[in-house]
Amino acid sequence: MLKQLNILGNPYVGVLSKANNEIAIVPPGVQENVMETISKTLGIEQENIIQTTFGGSTILGVLLCMNNNGAVVADFASNEELAPLRKKIRVERITDKHNACGNNILANDKAALIHPDMNKESEKVIRDVLGVEVFRGTIAGLKIVGTCAVANNKGVLCHPKANRDELKFIEEKFKVDADIGTANYGTPYIGACVIANDKGAITGMNTTGIELGRINSGLGFL
Repeated sequence: MLKQLNILGNPYVGVLSKANNEIAIVPPGVQENVMETISKTLGIEQENIIQTTFGGSTILGVLLCMNNNGAVVADFASNEELAPLRKKIRVERITDKHNACGNNILANDKAALIHPDMNKESEKVIRDVLGVEVFRGTIAGLKIVGTCAVANNKGVLCHPKANRDELKFIEEKFKVDADIGTANYGTPYIGACVIANDKGAITGMNTTGIELGRINSGLGFL
């Protein structure tokens, strides 16, 4: 299932939120009807939609990477902010110059692709918490791999300038097909525009019909 909505009026839903098959994380103040749409679209019980901040910030999707095994988050998230999430899943902090985990890590339940300059300790934590092999690489020649793609266990949809070698590498490691697309009327940074799990996806209201088709296909919903 694929639905369009804005979160707090913002079409860049991947900047503000993140989901796996059981949990979604959104900022405080999200309207009840938006919560209901997230619940129905992603197949997540509404009590498992967590409202929190990280370091007082609402850009949760930028700061956190999550699969169905665990989650990693920027090191300035407080214990209080992480407490509701830790009741549902294992969460560990990343101490790194590149600690915006949502921007710098792309993961499903088979693999994680990380910013090439993340430190060795971060790589170890990611491997342990997400329970996957970790690889370094780029998408469209860019190091912010989490911003440049969205992944689930059915597919990966990447920045439109991702090259053939990058797509092949992702397919080999993530064990799914990889494709290219845009969202929110031509935005190439798919990870900023889409949240997805294996049951569904949500993208901003600016996303066109053609883009919706690519998202549906790329994430294995067709």
